[in-house]
Amino acid sequence: METGIARRGSPEALKSRLHRGTNQSGMRDHNERLVLSLVRQHGSLAKSDIARMTGLSAQTVSVIMRELEEDKLLVRQAPLRGKIGQPSIPMALNPEGAFFMGLKIGRRSAELVLIDFLGNVRAMLQHSYRYPAPRETVEFVTAGIRTMRGELTPAQDKRIAGLGVAMPFELWNWADTAGAPRDVMEEWRHRDIRADIQAQCEFPVYLQNDATSACGAELVFGQAGAARDFVYFYIGAFAGGGIVLNGRLYSGPKGNAGALGSMPVPGPDGKPTQLIDVASIAMLEKALSAKGIDGSYLWTSPQEWGDIGAELDEWIASASRALAYAIVAASSVIDFEAAVIDGWMPLEVRRRLVEAIRQAISGIDAEGLKLPFVREGTVGIHARALGGASLPLSERFLIGPNTSGGA
Repeated sequence: METGIARRGSPEALKSRLHRGTNQSGMRDHNERLVLSLVRQHGSLAKSDIARMTGLSAQTVSVIMRELEEDKLLVRQAPLRGKIGQPSIPMALNPEGAFFMGLKIGRRSAELVLIDFLGNVRAMLQHSYRYPAPRETVEFVTAGIRTMRGELTPAQDKRIAGLGVAMPFELWNWADTAGAPRDVMEEWRHRDIRADIQAQCEFPVYLQNDATSACGAELVFGQAGAARDFVYFYIGAFAGGGIVLNGRLYSGPKGNAGALGSMPVPGPDGKPTQLIDVASIAMLEKALSAKGIDGSYLWTSPQEWGDIGAELDEWIASASRALAYAIVAASSVIDFEAAVIDGWMPLEVRRRLVEAIRQAISGIDAEGLKLPFVREGTVGIHARALGGASLPLSERFLIGPNTSGGA
């Protein structure tokens, strides 16, 4: 029998935005994704719950869940007693059902993560650098994959369903801003990093923009609550973001939707500039360097920056103002329920930034708009790496997968 990991959805199933099932033959893969998506969302569900939510017949649901259990993707929970008739048996995702790898290639660091079917981190490796070099990055990934796979049992290793790469598109264009040698950055223009990694793996490798991937992590692993339409900002070395519409990550036909770092905002002098030139952490490092302070700890110690002082206060003030304008501008195009802020920063700094954004928005003329609620992200500093890992998870097991660069 074909295993759950080996199944691939048809293009029609992948593109489907429906939340209802179908009892017609030939659509089992779509329905399996639908069941897995609902179980992931709710934690555990009984067959009767799924039948009610999807409109599928009880017999169809029973067959699907039995096969998913045989494939070790679902596990039985304790029976729920106390009601008339037979006790219902909830089914939950099996953590050992599948494993996924995620790679973040950033402008100042790379991360490789291994997660299980629930999204629990099983292993993580990090590599910091002054700037990303293709050969060095591939060497880090090669060694990391070997190390992580060596710590799995043979049965677990067979259930690695894919690796997702999260990295800035057109990385070579940021040589000056990243302070990197132009010849090294130009190498990225002529390298297919996905193909380089795919050559070493028997499982599929996917590619997505890093900030969009972070948005995907918030959608799949975060606590988005009831919001099904939100704009997402990830503040790393450079600012970027993503868009979620109707509970789906939307990256557009060319993968550029949600390129929020390029959004025009007022600069410090009042003239238009891009969000990336104001709200990026690279701007904070630049301010520290101007005072003779080595800001490398911003990248190596994201959980704790210590007492930075006036430079951090000034950065939060300027970044929050720019982000406030970006949120208002985005809201004039799409009626977002929430604006989510996350990034490579300590939780206290993120909290201060969100509070400052809320205050800044209150001073912007937004007549005629219903502005979204601004809240903190729930995934944190590793959102990009986890977003990379969410690519194969979404592509192979969930309804309405993330749009990726393909396998």
